[in-house]
Amino acid sequence: DRIMLVLCLVLPSTFFVGVFVWSVFQHFLTTDVPSTLQHPSSFRFLHCPCLCAFTLGSIFERLGICSMPRFIQLLQGFVRTKKDARLATADLYFGTIPVRLFQPKAESSSPRQGIIFFHGGGGLMGSLDLYHDLCSFLALETDSVLLSVGLPECLHSFPEVPGSLWGGPLPGCDLWRQHWGGGAYVACVSQALVGRPDLPRIWAQVLIYPVVQQKRPFLSQKFMMICVFKYLVINVHWWDAILEGAFVPPDFWRKYKHFLSSDNIPKRFRKTYHQPVFPAPFNEAAYLENKHLLDVENNLLIRDDETITQLPEAFLVSCEHDILHDDALLYRKRLKDQGVPVMWYHVEDGFHGSLLFFGKKYFSFPCSLEIVNAVTNYIKSI
Repeated sequence: DRIMLVLCLVLPSTFFVGVFVWSVFQHFLTTDVPSTLQHPSSFRFLHCPCLCAFTLGSIFERLGICSMPRFIQLLQGFVRTKKDARLATADLYFGTIPVRLFQPKAESSSPRQGIIFFHGGGGLMGSLDLYHDLCSFLALETDSVLLSVGLPECLHSFPEVPGSLWGGPLPGCDLWRQHWGGGAYVACVSQALVGRPDLPRIWAQVLIYPVVQQKRPFLSQKFMMICVFKYLVINVHWWDAILEGAFVPPDFWRKYKHFLSSDNIPKRFRKTYHQPVFPAPFNEAAYLENKHLLDVENNLLIRDDETITQLPEAFLVSCEHDILHDDALLYRKRLKDQGVPVMWYHVEDGFHGSLLFFGKKYFSFPCSLEIVNAVTNYIKSI
């Protein structure tokens, strides 16, 4: 009995320690921490546990214990939030989608503007609690009513925002002055709402390192592809075909490849921009099974000009050390070409996911505060 008890204690401990040690080695062997990044030691300290969590999630998924997104969601459940006495908060549901409402308690002489915030995480991670501090700060600093939108019950498919989200006014909020924060979701929903006079007008969209289409810290190409495959329900059998573009029909490529031209990128970024070449030989089987990847909802750059022209003004934030910064620059050019007012803010020492650490005291980064201040100032200026 004692031997069994010892084994039950030692084996799991050895397993978890082994995974963590492997994650540390993986970090130092594969992660290039830029010299311009402030607090590199803090970055390494945070990146290793993240790699460990993703590795454990992948192992548990292969063993059939639970999916990787569910495991990450379980870990996120341990996050504790701090209430601000100046804010009234309420947790609500729109169908299966959890939302959290932030409203300043101080009285306002006029209806407050509204912010609808979509957090990042590739549709697989992130939670209302993880972004609670950021949303509290934005609501107070801009004196706005903020609605933070969480992930739906199903974490394996493109989340749909139910019509009930737009069905009625937020309390004490002027619906004709809504701002959006949150990257790809924001761009997608903003496009979907064009031509809907029955719904409140969106004043502006705030896109923070959006995905609209290497190896950079915190978000590697491999992990980004894992998120895409899970998010859009793609069989890993097609990994190489998707990565090489073999699923893209030649006529589709010829029609839209000009959107990816290096001419659309500012000169200072062209030396690091990897312009896609013609895809690998066309694989019809890969196309037939994965053609939803080419839907306009998943490729915001190819939305028709008429829709793009009607989009609200945009504020785009890009980060120097981000595998997605080219996406923001390409979308910026697409909007400007159609006459949409665009403000662009680039963070020289920023990295993808840095907003996640805003307000985390010792784990926060200067670039996190810089991004939040830029967004806050923009919202105040409208």
